[in-house]
Amino acid sequence: MSINNPQSAIERTKAITLIVVAVIMAIAVGGGLVQVGAGFASRSNSGITVTGSAKTEAVADNVVWTLNASQTSANVADAVRKVGSDVEALTNYLTKGGVPADALTLGAVSTYANQEYSNGNNTGRILNYVANRDLTVRSKDVELISGLSQGIGALLQTGVNVNNYGPQYYVSTLPDLRPQLLAEAMKDAQVRAKAMTDAVGGGVGQVLAVKSGVIQVTTPDSTMTADVGAYDTSTIKKTVTATVSVTFKTK
Repeated sequence: MSINNPQSAIERTKAITLIVVAVIMAIAVGGGLVQVGAGFASRSNSGITVTGSAKTEAVADNVVWTLNASQTSANVADAVRKVGSDVEALTNYLTKGGVPADALTLGAVSTYANQEYSNGNNTGRILNYVANRDLTVRSKDVELISGLSQGIGALLQTGVNVNNYGPQYYVSTLPDLRPQLLAEAMKDAQVRAKAMTDAVGGGVGQVLAVKSGVIQVTTPDSTMTADVGAYDTSTIKKTVTATVSVTFKTK
């Protein structure tokens, strides 16, 4: 018959207590628990992720307009001469319309031969020659260039052959707008997170993570979105939108 030693029982109790404490601590550290007791445990990185957005209207203050004069003739020299004549007429149209001469940039003349093909094979016969020359307008007077672009049909009716690719309008203040929009998008994200957590009796804590989205520059009222961003250059008036994805700690 064995006799229980009171001292041994006490030591066993202490040992068991230490083991239990160690297990609890291990679970708390490994599982990210911040509270243990009363049957409640929550992860320290638990939170809610919301997307905030902000937008503003912007007006383009820079414009780039590229036009291309093109002529076809039986010989290279004649094609180049005709292109030169068209470029001169185009230049006169622009300068008389109010565009300064130093706002115009002429590209080099390029030529190529149109060759005859039969059943997919080059016959070696040259049908004609094509000459091209670009003229690019760069200006801050976007309204002036817009008007000239819309009225260029009158010049084309005189026989001048010009390919009009349309002006491209840009917002030079975009770098200044970006931080302002991102700050407003962060506030919007916080409002959304608060509305969601309030609905279930919770609360919003500190920010755990932030991911900035791309900047979208679109036509007014456009719903276009793109993962790599968007920059529409077809209109003078634009809508600039910024988004952020924010993870908040919940209470």
